[in-house]
Amino acid sequence: MASMNPKTRLDDEKRNVPPAIRKLLEYDVKLTKSFVAFLLNLTPMRSFRTHCIFLEYSCHGVVWLAGWLAFCWIADNKDLYQMQVNMIVGLIIDIIFVAIIKAATRRRRPAVNTDIFGIGPDKFSFPSGHASRAFFVLGFFTILSPLPWFLWPPMFAWAFSVALSRLILIRHHILDVLAGVLLGLFDVLVLSVVWFGPEFSAWIMRSISEDNVPGGPESA
Repeated sequence: MASMNPKTRLDDEKRNVPPAIRKLLEYDVKLTKSFVAFLLNLTPMRSFRTHCIFLEYSCHGVVWLAGWLAFCWIADNKDLYQMQVNMIVGLIIDIIFVAIIKAATRRRRPAVNTDIFGIGPDKFSFPSGHASRAFFVLGFFTILSPLPWFLWPPMFAWAFSVALSRLILIRHHILDVLAGVLLGLFDVLVLSVVWFGPEFSAWIMRSISEDNVPGGPESA
């Protein structure tokens, strides 16, 4: 990571990356290497590294989408419909934004990265999808649909830990993570504009519930 690997440099040249941007990316690589080396020299950070894989799974897009859909099915409560529907919309918005930006920038992950999820758009580094998702979820549950205040500290700790873990696991560079954090907050802003009201959310939930499936109560 001391300098850009030949493949990354060749990719940048093919995409006609402006010299100023190339310099910035090279500096980002060096700064990331120095920062991660400094962190791993700290005993608490070496201990923290053992939990980073768990943090990676805890904020993966597939885990969140599948888990949230399961939660919607299990917790069939009219009081939760608006929150449930808007969270799904927000997760989809985040996935779309991350995929578009990664496809456009096509920045390679760090050379030593061994990300098990490195397929499709996820093989690219900018921005960090985990960081954007973590801070979107944080903003969702503290701004758009606030949970009780005593749950905020562990949520902040989780979001910041996920972002930091992307560097410690050498999945991303510093700029990737910072961009992911900003994108997650932007997702919150976008969702606040398209926020679905209680009636429309309830209609969506009813339309996909068993009550409207042929043979269900309403079709009898």
